[in-house]
Formats: sequence, structure tokens, C-alpha cells
Amino acid sequence: MTTNNAPIACTLGGADYAERLAWIASLNHDGLLSHERHDAALELRYSPMVRDRVHELVRKESECCAFLAFALDESRGDVRLTITAPDRARDAADLFFEPFLTFDVSPSTSGRCAHPANGCCS
Repeated sequence: MTTNNAPIACTLGGADYAERLAWIASLNHDGLLSHERHDAALELRYSPMVRDRVHELVRKESECCAFLAFALDESRGDVRLTITAPDRARDAADLFFEPFLTFDVSPSTSGRCAHPANGCCS
């Protein structure tokens, strides 16, 4: 078994972090179909139309949040991304998963799902 000893922190700061949130919000607006949380894992289900952008998300996030594990599954006609927080960060998983559920980065809703019509918000 391999252990991920990467520091539990995102390496993006300030403007780069805000830009990434906006990029994720755009991706989610365009293609997020649903999400489910399973303990220390978040499963995001995307439309196949945004497949390339989901792959790009994994590439980008693997660089700045190396402590998270990313797994893609495209076997069911959609693109499923599972993001798993390490056991040592289980208590803070909500905080780490919040940016991946972003739809609107306005000051009043930053980091929150603000597009319930998309069907992913409960």
C-alpha cells in the first residue's frame, strides 16, 4: 500500500485560487450532473460533453492538491470523478471538497453550490 505524504494544503494562493474556483464553477455549470459524498470521498458525475475539461481538472488539481487522490471512471456513459481525502485529513474533508461543488464565485456564495437548477444541489 502506498502512502501519500504530501502536505495537506493547496499550493494555490490568492488570485490563482480565485481563478481556479471560477474555472471549476464554469465546468460545474456546464456539465456537473450530480454529486455524492461517501465519508472521505466525493463522487462527481459529469456529462460526457465536458470530458476533456474533467481530465484537465484532475491534472490541475493533482498538482496543487497532491494530498487528494483522483480517480476517473468513464464506463457508464458519463464521466465520474472520485476525489478521496487521506485518512489523516478525514476531519477536514468538507473543507477540501467544498471548492469542487462551486457554481458561483460571487462574494456571497463563494465555495457554495449556487445553481440548484442544475440538479446537483440538495
